[in-house]
Amino acid sequence: MNNQTTLVLGGTGKTGRRVAEKLQARGVKTRIASRSADLPFDWDDRSTWDAALEGVTAVYVSYAPDLAIPGAKDAIRAFVEKAVAHGVQRLVLLSGRGEEEAQDCERIIQEAGVEWTVVRASWFNQNFSEGEFLGMVLDGAITLPAADIAEPFIDVNDIADVAVAALTEEGHAYEIYEVTGPRLMTFAELAQEISSAAGRDVQFIQIPGEAFAAAIAESGAPDDIAWLLNYLFETVLDGRNAYVCDGVQRALGRAPTDFADYARRVAARGVWNTANDEVAA
Repeated sequence: MNNQTTLVLGGTGKTGRRVAEKLQARGVKTRIASRSADLPFDWDDRSTWDAALEGVTAVYVSYAPDLAIPGAKDAIRAFVEKAVAHGVQRLVLLSGRGEEEAQDCERIIQEAGVEWTVVRASWFNQNFSEGEFLGMVLDGAITLPAADIAEPFIDVNDIADVAVAALTEEGHAYEIYEVTGPRLMTFAELAQEISSAAGRDVQFIQIPGEAFAAAIAESGAPDDIAWLLNYLFETVLDGRNAYVCDGVQRALGRAPTDFADYARRVAARGVWNTANDEVAA
């Protein structure tokens, strides 16, 4: 399929950007679509979908901000129908563990009549280095309403590698790859790993859910992001996902990246340096 066009939705996001880069490195003709891309794609504006799908044979489907968001299921169904009508032969969906709404979206692509692969992911490591919680790390305190429940955090580079394999290679069709990191970690343990790698103290402080919701509202975060963050901590992070899966191993024949390796890599780039760190250096 390397001579055909692959569409990457959310091509400027955490996973989509990496998927696009890895596809291009393989010589795959890649079309990057997002609200800010040269080819605009907006999940809320279906008039942008046809141009994005023109001549495309495979699609990486990443729905922002999350498949759990109200309205995502209808959007996925409409997009999949349009994609199939345009001649798309292969769909790879980024999904979320333990989310009933995400599993509903998985069933839509499974019933589309084309090759499909589901990449069902745990919480991203990169949320702490290029995402929602980076500011907390820089402030030295990860303040979240997370109980003492473990999560097998995953490196998004592993997610991208699995997605690219599914988009470009044979043998991945009709697979659900539940991808996680190699071990369970609580948020307190995660903060310790970051502290060790960054060379400074980063604490985890558990706060009440009500206080977190109020802080999100006061921050001016978009309504869908505020809803999603509250949903994740109130619903998904309840222990239902506190187990490790072998999706990376099955898809790629190798172990997933450990959080400690990710943390050392990020720290070496200076992502977690504060102004005080830079002055001291």
